[in-house]
Amino acid sequence: MKVGPKYKIARRLGAPVFEKTQTQKFALSLAKKSSGPKSRTHRSQITDYGFQIKEKQKARYSYLLTEKQFSKYVKKALTQSSADKSGLLFEILERRLDNVVLRAGLASTRGAARQMVSHGHITVNGRKVDIPSFETKIGDKINIKDSSLGKGIARNMEEKSNEFNTPEWIKFDPNKKEAEITAKPNLGKVDNLFNLNTVLEFYSR
Repeated sequence: MKVGPKYKIARRLGAPVFEKTQTQKFALSLAKKSSGPKSRTHRSQITDYGFQIKEKQKARYSYLLTEKQFSKYVKKALTQSSADKSGLLFEILERRLDNVVLRAGLASTRGAARQMVSHGHITVNGRKVDIPSFETKIGDKINIKDSSLGKGIARNMEEKSNEFNTPEWIKFDPNKKEAEITAKPNLGKVDNLFNLNTVLEFYSR
């Protein structure tokens, strides 16, 4: 997926939706921009519809999804009988294989995680899976292929994993370089950059 100028997009959305914008320097520039008089005037004029679009774009870019891909996931959540549709949408997005690779710390960026999957470096339960959108489930074990480990893909992973905050629903074994899905992703335990209830409202119009 071609994204475009990431800093420009993140500034427009007012959120560090890309890894390269998740820095102190960007946070300071964003805070400076949001405190200016023009920003306060803009916030007072934004409509509910405009706010919904902004939240939708934050979520979509956070997962590096096209509009078609993202809307498919939203529609899937909306058609389910679950009472907690925002939690269901979060679960659907988080269970993507490329996202699990990222959350487990097997890759440092979402783009790198997607590339690792699409290039055939990842296995699920011992079988190679090269589809980033593959839907993982509880009990699945995700590994880097042994042949890929020899290429240096997992270099310094042990050191990086000590600094990485793996979510509760993933159990990661740094020795085996294995991630296991042990529970469902829980929206209530995550501080997101976007509001999925607002996203659902946008698509329910």
